[in-house]
Amino acid sequence: MRPAAELRQLPAGDVRLAGARPPVDLAAIGWTETEYLASGTAVSVSGAEAPYCVRVVLRRPPQTAASGTAVVEWLNVSSGREAAPEWTYVSAEIVRRGHVYAAVSAQYVGVEGGTGSVTVGEGLGAPGGLKGEDPERYGSMSHPGDAWCFDIYSQIAVAVGGLVDAELLLAAGESQSACTLSRYLASVHVQHRVFHGFLVHSRGGALPPSEPAAEQYTMAEILASNVGRLPDDLDARVVVVQTETDVLGRMNSFPARQPDGPSLRTWEVAGTAHADLFQIGEFEEFLGCPTPVNRGQQVFVLRAALRALEEWVRDDQAPPSAQELEVRCGAYVLDEVGNTRGGVRTPAVDVPVEMLSGFSTPEATIICQLFGSTTALDSATVAGLYSSREEYLTQYENAARAMVGAGFALAEDLDELFADAVVRADQVDA
Repeated sequence: MRPAAELRQLPAGDVRLAGARPPVDLAAIGWTETEYLASGTAVSVSGAEAPYCVRVVLRRPPQTAASGTAVVEWLNVSSGREAAPEWTYVSAEIVRRGHVYAAVSAQYVGVEGGTGSVTVGEGLGAPGGLKGEDPERYGSMSHPGDAWCFDIYSQIAVAVGGLVDAELLLAAGESQSACTLSRYLASVHVQHRVFHGFLVHSRGGALPPSEPAAEQYTMAEILASNVGRLPDDLDARVVVVQTETDVLGRMNSFPARQPDGPSLRTWEVAGTAHADLFQIGEFEEFLGCPTPVNRGQQVFVLRAALRALEEWVRDDQAPPSAQELEVRCGAYVLDEVGNTRGGVRTPAVDVPVEMLSGFSTPEATIICQLFGSTTALDSATVAGLYSSREEYLTQYENAARAMVGAGFALAEDLDELFADAVVRADQVDA
């Protein structure tokens, strides 16, 4: 077990944590948000010691409603600014279950600034990191470099667990953060033994075994590394959720495909992209993509994955195994309307009014490639599938209930799934 970071509470102020969707009104539901400086001495992969002082944002329910589980997100820095994509996707599940949520500034770029891997709109990058954005609030922070990021993350998780009296610690991260968690699982977990479970969302390859030549890991370095399999016999449970973009697209995790094991489940989700409309919300137009971004339903799968992980760790109730996305000769096998076969099925792909893809057009920017695409089916195809709006809604409802029954969506999300059907049904009436 690693030592705990020392936590020092910051005064109330602007907690700089990027997100495109409207934030959860924590105060309205009786939750609190507190920001801390977290400091200590971290050890690199090679054994070198270095002091650090970074931050952690803590969101927690009233003590009487707390579940005893803490979800610790490795903040994503691909844009050059810290963001919390997992909070965006699974906050509804965290809140209703009463989990504590901690957002950790694990990587160099988020604190000190550096090079972003993607551009997400004018002015959203922050080359100076938190210290550059708000020197008065964050100027005392220091990050020694990404060679120390794994131990920083571990020490902060230990501190958070002690502060909130958590019985279970679950690690979570998406994209670049999922890649670093993959490396953490492959090289660090067996020494640190801090986390009981891992939600790894949209991974490519695990990081190379050597420490970074510079202070920061970049996505180019990560994607160029050998794609490694995850250990499947750990004393921690691991649920990996992959989109179409992650398996054959830019992240290209296909060479690392592996069967489920005693501690590992992988859910590949049809009709989904590395990022999507749910994540970007009303800011879609600022991306400037040549086609509408992916409108798939991975959010419901991710919420179910977090529930499944928690129950696996707490009650030894193993999640269901999922069919892999169908791949032949290096490409997805498509159904009659153009959606990918196999994988975790959602109503949006099984009762389609659109082609939902993890890919954009070849000339699209990197960010648009990550957001995939949505193409409406022509009216003749839709008319051939459904004789009426009512038939569409009935088929959709049956598919949604089947998804819940299979364990890939939660009953608590059925109303939200049904509301999504009403929006899509407009294309049946067109």
